[in-house]
Amino acid sequence: MRVLIFDTAEKAVVHTARLIVEQVQARGDSVLGLATGATMVPIYAALRAAYRAGQISFAQVTTFNLDEYLGLSPADPRSYRATMQAELFDHVDIDPARTHLPIGDTPDPKAEAARYEAAIAAAGGIDLQLLGIGRNGHIGFNEPISSLTSRTRVKALTPDTRAANAHYFPDDDMPRFALTMGVGTIMEARHCLMLATGPAKADAVAATIEGPLSAACPASVLQMHRRATVVLDRSAAGRLKLWGHYAQVEEDR
Repeated sequence: MRVLIFDTAEKAVVHTARLIVEQVQARGDSVLGLATGATMVPIYAALRAAYRAGQISFAQVTTFNLDEYLGLSPADPRSYRATMQAELFDHVDIDPARTHLPIGDTPDPKAEAARYEAAIAAAGGIDLQLLGIGRNGHIGFNEPISSLTSRTRVKALTPDTRAANAHYFPDDDMPRFALTMGVGTIMEARHCLMLATGPAKADAVAATIEGPLSAACPASVLQMHRRATVVLDRSAAGRLKLWGHYAQVEEDR
């Protein structure tokens, strides 16, 4: 695991976006695993800017998002499909047929999960998987005590996760379940790239990097990944103890 600590969240975002741009520049037909959530909003802004500047083309890129709320149709403005359209897909030259998310309003979630796993495999697997981290250590919607070998499936959302996302559902109809890539699915990506910023993520970050490998903190499985990069700002890194072991990046070059 490579841990990079930047002075500010802005510098951490710039570096994370740069790694994604470099992946696509090196391989135009990359398969990207994408994530949603507030941490990712500036990442997609940076990718839109890189596209406008002619630094990157998404024309041959294929994407798979980590998760989708169960019960929401792709047309629902609160769905992650709608979020990805608004944050990235509608602003770049990506082929809509190459953008994939679980179908939240599927009549058969088990079959949809199997279909999604098969689609990832048919695409050749994920080259770079972008990850955030929940305050309780979840990646995707793999809540604590998720199996570390799990595949795409339905997961119940914890009260903490539902509370953290409740502001997206002002009518108090926050979904209780989601379709999510499994931990095992995520671990098959050739490069896992996690971004965490802000003091609210510090405990989860410390458990991920320095804690025991445990289903109680699903993100800790990244300790076992063959190529995991964790990009932090100083506040998200605030509970780490082994500062001397990590790259303290004063300036993103």
